[in-house]
Amino acid sequence: MQIEKDKVVTVHYVVSEPGGEVLEDSHKDQPMAYLHGHHGMMQALEDALLGKGVGDKISKAVENAYGVREEGQVQRVSINHIIREGKAKPKLKPGMMVQLNTQHGPRPATVVKVGLKAVDVDTNHPYAGKTLQFDVEVLKVRDATLEEISHGHAHGDGGVHH
Repeated sequence: MQIEKDKVVTVHYVVSEPGGEVLEDSHKDQPMAYLHGHHGMMQALEDALLGKGVGDKISKAVENAYGVREEGQVQRVSINHIIREGKAKPKLKPGMMVQLNTQHGPRPATVVKVGLKAVDVDTNHPYAGKTLQFDVEVLKVRDATLEEISHGHAHGDGGVHH
């Protein structure tokens, strides 16, 4: 089966800086599933995966994969807005990646400065402004259910659970 609109695609991926450090590797966790043609994957990768099948691999460099870095995106937020789970909450340090609890759901940020009750965070995506190398391997392709199509995302392993 080939990848096309309304197919659920399960992939393993590695994201790195070209010729450099690996930033993310799904092999360490679980594969990702997305609904093709519904903006569940960045457009450049969806385009590169179109027509591929199980076992196919792509390697693609994407400039500004997570958007252009914008100046003036440092904000001071209450420490209470930083999502830190578990009993052993890690001590916040500059450069640390965190998730902010916002009215629109969790949002990634980078700690710039830590105070007693507030934290200065850069809300640019940590990879904004970077050219990134994506190495993707197609593991499964299947027809989406009507529910997945109506929701606009894949359900089950590697997808959304609700």
